[in-house]
Amino acid sequence: MPRGRKRMFDEDAALQTAMELFWRQGYEGTSIADITQALGIQPPSLYAAFGSKRELFEKALDRYMARPTADLREAMARPTAREVALHLLTSRVEAFIAPGLPRGCMTVRAGLACGEAHSDVVDLLAAVREETRKTVLERFEKAVADGDLPAGTDCGALARCLMATIYGLSVEAASGAPREELLAAATFAAQLVPAG
Repeated sequence: MPRGRKRMFDEDAALQTAMELFWRQGYEGTSIADITQALGIQPPSLYAAFGSKRELFEKALDRYMARPTADLREAMARPTAREVALHLLTSRVEAFIAPGLPRGCMTVRAGLACGEAHSDVVDLLAAVREETRKTVLERFEKAVADGDLPAGTDCGALARCLMATIYGLSVEAASGAPREELLAAATFAAQLVPAG
């Protein structure tokens, strides 16, 4: 059986480039031509390596989510709900302004301008964000059970507020807000979580 030709590009580097394009330009704003031009390859090579544009996007999103998932895991291990919030907020700010990468959050930016034809991408990104919210909600509920948060705390509202703040900071970061101001806002927002 003849062996296939060796790929003439680095798939890992290609995935990183595609991730940054989707992150910067959004799903709808990134064409196959944009990706192949950035990689210096032809569309058949791209399709052979990654499948369709949607499949490539999902792989790029998985790659992107590695850091937020690690940040979330570290935040959830903090001993108090307020420390959970502070770690999550400040670590996301640092990720939103990381040098050499697009600013803001890919799960927000990649789907903002999608039309009806790509509502499935919007739904995918919303589902990823919802998983994070559920994790935060469960941690706050545990904090109530442990006596770290007051009985009767509306954990749903608190988790939603925290997530809204994170994604607001993402938009501010993408708009060029300075690191010091973003971190100050994150620290201020963490104070909304009652101290244990």
